[in-house]
Amino acid sequence: MSHFDPQHWRGLLPARSILMGRRSVETSPPVQPSENTQESLESVQADLENCRRCKLCNHRNHIVFGEGNPQARLMFVGQGPEEDEDQQGRPFVGKAGQLLDKMILAMGLRREDVYIATVIKCRPPENRSPEPDEIAQCTPFILRQIASIQPEVIVALGKVASQILLQTEVGITQLRGQFRTYPADGTTQVMPTFHPSYLLKNSEAKREVWSDLQQVSKILGITIPNRK
Repeated sequence: MSHFDPQHWRGLLPARSILMGRRSVETSPPVQPSENTQESLESVQADLENCRRCKLCNHRNHIVFGEGNPQARLMFVGQGPEEDEDQQGRPFVGKAGQLLDKMILAMGLRREDVYIATVIKCRPPENRSPEPDEIAQCTPFILRQIASIQPEVIVALGKVASQILLQTEVGITQLRGQFRTYPADGTTQVMPTFHPSYLLKNSEAKREVWSDLQQVSKILGITIPNRK
């Protein structure tokens, strides 16, 4: 039985929402929010509009900002957009995104219950790894998104997201599976795990990722539906 298979959850009602109710030139650096105010996501997105802070702007179709519940207790952060995301302007909508949706569903949640974003907002050519200058320009935006949402837990998907959010050079194999405190605020818990793209090529690692997500569910008090 493969992990994250939505067939197992067919007929089950989605779990209760994590939180109820609720191309011009740009040369200036990202604006950091005040420590005494909670910046809105709309403000962060407005500052990103038509961004030309690095060379990735020369190849993109869309800036991929992020989407989901702006007050989510759980946030997923990946590396950056690939071709499907660049075409649609939405995070995690390709094959890796479809697997992420299954992961979220397996937790008894829906995509709209959580918030999904990436560190890099524009697709690197040929889906290459982001370069240091690109990371430097984009990182302040994901930090501002996190500060706005104030999630209790962040699932960092893959090496790049994990290393940036945790300010470390330790590899993902060593990082994954253990909660670490988010250095930027000293309270949010970060669970590093493998990226869905990695799981598409290494299906045996799904068991490890599922273990990581079970830990996330436990700390958030989310009851995972029984498998059928």
